[in-house]
Amino acid sequence: MNLEGKRILLGVTGSIAAYKSAFLVRLLVKAGAEVQVIMTASALDFIGPLTLATLSKHPVLHTFQKDETGTWNNHVELGLWADLMIIAPLSANTLGKMANGLCDNLLLATYLSARCPVWVAPAMDLDMYQHPSVRKNLATIQGFGNRLLDAESGELASGLSGQGRMMEPEKILEEIQRFFESKGDFSGKKVALTMGPTQEAIDPVRFISNHSSGKMGLALAEAFLERGAEVWVISGPVAIPVNKEKFHWKDVNSAEEMFHAASAIHSQMDIVVFTAAVADYAPATVATEKIKKDEDAMQIRLKKNVDIAKDLGSKKQPKQFHVGFALETENEEFHAKEKLQRKNFDLIVLNSMKESGAGFRLDTNRVTVFSKNGGQWKSPLASKSEIAQLILDHIKRESSWTLI
Repeated sequence: MNLEGKRILLGVTGSIAAYKSAFLVRLLVKAGAEVQVIMTASALDFIGPLTLATLSKHPVLHTFQKDETGTWNNHVELGLWADLMIIAPLSANTLGKMANGLCDNLLLATYLSARCPVWVAPAMDLDMYQHPSVRKNLATIQGFGNRLLDAESGELASGLSGQGRMMEPEKILEEIQRFFESKGDFSGKKVALTMGPTQEAIDPVRFISNHSSGKMGLALAEAFLERGAEVWVISGPVAIPVNKEKFHWKDVNSAEEMFHAASAIHSQMDIVVFTAAVADYAPATVATEKIKKDEDAMQIRLKKNVDIAKDLGSKKQPKQFHVGFALETENEEFHAKEKLQRKNFDLIVLNSMKESGAGFRLDTNRVTVFSKNGGQWKSPLASKSEIAQLILDHIKRESSWTLI
């Protein structure tokens, strides 16, 4: 896709991968985009601004003061100017500041002023990238709505090998082109999405639940919003950071609460995505006081919960599109296809607990998508935000006959 007329802010931070920013600028300009580069002070130690200015055909900005006259580089105007802001490479230092709202340079001031989508492409050594503080900060900024272009695996500057390499410029360009090509392709569509686990109370302090984090559901909600949809989210209890004000957000606890919330809006929706890991069973009775451990063993009688996806699937209108999720540990394809038919889904997304890097609580996923029309597609291992975009591409392709 030609990027003619698209305005892109490229932030460059202090990382050995800063040399890749020159290749990225060249690719973007060659594709027709207008590129403005902002560098942090530490980035100047890794690549000269003259190189990026020559390639972008614009002066590189790195301080608030524009010149010796005392005029300033207006970060607010920069934040309003861009159609897309990308920070590539993103260092652990700048990531920490983004996660905590710190603002001590022009790049961070522009980031906090930006109204456009913001993407980040981290680059750091493998142990840094897996450090709990870095993972937490990445989750935090994704909760703000920023998109992660996840680091790739390979040989690192330290001599070690593992995940930490900045995504290659050619792949970033592909993601940018796909973003602008698909931008607004769900405009005017109403999407409802269930996510997270449910909690089924045993007594006032205990419950039955599962390991779902809600990360895949949130990635899908963000992707729909980015591509123009109006999004309703019905979420079980999750601990991930999220800006709820961007959505029509409803917090629930139990499967029954989720069912009633989803049923109330179902008829108004164009697309319904069932990503929640809903408990199949709940205690038949809930104790009014905390149960004491008086005995060596305890029995809890369970009752079957309503199957939300199946119930709403039976009420699906001709122009509605339903997407289900399945997490299986054996006979995965058989069980996924059975659910596809039984619950009247148009697409079902299969997660396998046997796939390395996929499943609950992880930031990555690998899925297989089955269509009621007989189509089948397997994704590569990728970040959940990337997987979400690929799933939306399939929804768009498969729903073209209904969503008109």
